[in-house]
Amino acid sequence: MAQLNPAQRRIQQAALRLFAEKGVTQLNISDLAQEAGVARGTIYNNVETMELLFEQVASQLSMEMHERISKSFVNLEDPAERLANGIRFFIRRTHEEPQWGAFLNRFALSNASLREMFYSQATSDVLMGLHKERYRFRQEQLATVISLIASATLGSMFLVIEGIKTWRDAGSHTAELVLRALGIPEEEARQLATAELPPLPAQD
Repeated sequence: MAQLNPAQRRIQQAALRLFAEKGVTQLNISDLAQEAGVARGTIYNNVETMELLFEQVASQLSMEMHERISKSFVNLEDPAERLANGIRFFIRRTHEEPQWGAFLNRFALSNASLREMFYSQATSDVLMGLHKERYRFRQEQLATVISLIASATLGSMFLVIEGIKTWRDAGSHTAELVLRALGIPEEEARQLATAELPPLPAQD
């Protein structure tokens, strides 16, 4: 993906906030310019269409989070630990960056780029866990398992956004229950879900 210039970066960050706040993929030029702190002409010069801007924001967000989680897994071989950490990374980041979490909560299951962020890493790790006999489910249940992981994670992100649960509780409970659903024994699932969560590596 091409490097963004400073104006494009400001516009995309402002668009993320407005998409998350309004829950729609169409934005008013004046609202976007005001939120980004730029002139309307700058918006016209850098935004072809609102549809394309939304896709750019979603793709950038997906690529960035996927890259950071992949880096965190470099020295982590256990599929169950990787899954527990991955779930909690999303939920903790929602606490740290509520608008990021709100954007995902609104659009993750309806946008291909955002679905890919959830599904690609999870699919390879879940298949690895099945191959290593860490998990117990039938191969034909794979798509449902991935949907379960994504839906459970998004649901807990919503609990954090609404202030119903802390990120620690929401993350640990979700990771534990997902692991137990995949066949990890209760005590081990709880230990993996409550282990200290490392920092999410920065993007290059």
